[in-house]
Amino acid sequence: MYQYNFEKLEIWQLSRQLVKNIYSITQHFPEEEKFGLTSQLRRAAVSISSNIAEGNGRHSNKDKARFIEMAFSSLLEVINQLILSNDLGFINNNVLIELRKEITELSNKINAFHKRLLEK
Repeated sequence: MYQYNFEKLEIWQLSRQLVKNIYSITQHFPEEEKFGLTSQLRRAAVSISSNIAEGNGRHSNKDKARFIEMAFSSLLEVINQLILSNDLGFINNNVLIELRKEITELSNKINAFHKRLLEK
């Protein structure tokens, strides 16, 4: 089966794993949050991988870098929403700590990828 270039990127693969983890934890959020924080978190997480994929289809490195910036912004949105989820008691400190580790790794790799794009 043909594999698109974005599928080979480690940052895209890591972002997919983050989406799976976000969907898993938000399954346990209160039902009244279905259209609130649950939806927001899921959409922000999906946006990370989507922007990486879309940016990879652009021809210029400047355009690619812009989409990588949007992916990073969505990642920051996810961490903010996870902190709020912890504040509200939807996730415990251990879950937040583990997700922060995952997010830190991904953010470092996104930043390194962005830097490489701008250096070319």
